[in-house]
Amino acid sequence: MRPAPRAKVRRARLVVSKVDTWSVLKLAFLLSVALGIITVVASLVLWLVLDLTGLFQGINELLSMLGGSAEGADIKKFLSLGNTALFSTLISVVNVILLSALSVLGAILYNIAASLIGGIGVTLTDD
Repeated sequence: MRPAPRAKVRRARLVVSKVDTWSVLKLAFLLSVALGIITVVASLVLWLVLDLTGLFQGINELLSMLGGSAEGADIKKFLSLGNTALFSTLISVVNVILLSALSVLGAILYNIAASLIGGIGVTLTDD
C-alpha cells in the first residue's frame, strides 16, 4: 500500500500596509494595565519579604549606629506598606498613560513609514 500523496503547501505573501491606531490603543492599554497590576503586586510582595527578613530593622540599627542618635531612626516610617503601595500605584498609572500614548505614536509612525516604503512583508503557509 502506498501512502496518500502529500498536498502542496500553500503560501500567501501579504504586506501589512496599515495598522489601526484604535486597535493598537486598546491592546496597549490592556497590556499596560496588566503590567501595572503586576508592578503593584510585586512591589507589595517585595516589601513584605524585606519586612519578614528583618532588613528594615537592620537598616534602622545601622542608621542609629552611624548617626549616633539615642532614639534611632525608623526607616519604616518613610517606607511603610501604604507609601509603597501608593508609590507603585502612581508609577503604574503614569506607565499606563505613557505606554498607551507611545504605542499610538508608534502606530502612526508605522503607518507613515508603510505608506512611503510599502510596509512589512509576511508569508503565511497552510500546514
